[in-house]
Amino acid sequence: MLRVLLDDDTRADLGLDEIVREGARRMLAMALEAEVDSYLASFADERDDDGRRLVVRNGHAKARSVTTSAGAIEIEAPRVNDKGVDDTTGHRRRFKSSIIPPWCRKSPKVAEVLPLMYLHGMSSGDFAPALAEFFSSAAGLSASVITRLTRQWQDEQAAFATRRLDTVDYVYVFADGIHFNVRLEEARLCVLVIVGVRADGTKELVAIADGYRESTESWADVLRDLKRRGMRAPVLAVGDGALGMWAALREVFPATRAQRCWVHKVANVLNALPKSAQPAARKALAEIRDAEDKDHATRAIHAFSEAFAVKYPKVVARVVDDAEELLTFFDFPAEHWVHLKTTNPIESTFATVRLRTKVTKGPGSRAAGLAMAFKLIESAQTRWRAVNAPQLVALVRAGAKFEKGVMIEGSNPPDQEVAA
Repeated sequence: MLRVLLDDDTRADLGLDEIVREGARRMLAMALEAEVDSYLASFADERDDDGRRLVVRNGHAKARSVTTSAGAIEIEAPRVNDKGVDDTTGHRRRFKSSIIPPWCRKSPKVAEVLPLMYLHGMSSGDFAPALAEFFSSAAGLSASVITRLTRQWQDEQAAFATRRLDTVDYVYVFADGIHFNVRLEEARLCVLVIVGVRADGTKELVAIADGYRESTESWADVLRDLKRRGMRAPVLAVGDGALGMWAALREVFPATRAQRCWVHKVANVLNALPKSAQPAARKALAEIRDAEDKDHATRAIHAFSEAFAVKYPKVVARVVDDAEELLTFFDFPAEHWVHLKTTNPIESTFATVRLRTKVTKGPGSRAAGLAMAFKLIESAQTRWRAVNAPQLVALVRAGAKFEKGVMIEGSNPPDQEVAA
């Protein structure tokens, strides 16, 4: 474990922020040296015909400043002279630091802040003055740099939207529409987002596209494009009550089952009730959503209907009419229920942006807004955890049946291949 100790004289001369940056600088320098030492050790036995080592140190690179969440830190990355040949490519090997790549000027955490701030409505010219004092440097934050980054992000989003999906299997998908104001246009941007759960249980972004009010045709265009690029029909799709999504799903992937998002449903029901009735309704809805199994949930729906149907028949109909789609998750592994009840991967990622859309003007164009949303969710997915009991996802794809959350013995077809 690396440890940095500052002497008494250094601590006395530095303020809190300077101590943090100095400690970070020293720790980073030590980590870079340790990384090079490890690389050299791995090739210590490789020597040329004269017995000289093929991999040796080669001084340090020119000092450069890297913007991190601790502020701007100056580094002098150690260099390596590697005369070895890569067995795969046949070309000369080159050492590349996994901590600080040669092109790196901002840490991933700082890069993640930029699209978030842009979606909040900050113009490219405001980044440097807003962040320079916090990061103790405006390097890499000028308007021209931000503008160049937005163009780069748009290119990355375009490449993402055309990749092939033949080799990926998404067993579950979450779908939602995210709305943003656009500074230079009257119409709001509706970003259609699909997040998938792969057969190994990990989550990742599947699609992000510019839609039109979550219409059937907009969703159908997204789903048709995914199918055209090789995507297999998912077993289950989780989404809100937007009719366009479900109509499009029936058209493009008719075999995929539907699960309504409970977060959206609860909010929809409570908004239609007077405040005096909301606490009791919230508790009744929670008893349905968190029931022990589908039978208990069905009885809880009946109890909800008896309690509220006389005064609020239309509100009760919102639950009763969608009962089948609200309880679909009970037909899957119990370990997955907590994941399948909501579109949380999408909702949590854009929650901070949703809170600000009413008071900001948003990105400057639809293309920029779509690119910013793409970068925001791309950064967020590195923190997404796999679903509980990930080994069961492949069994779901294989056709295994579950009763009360437990797999029915012998329900998994023996000749069905289970993807890892």
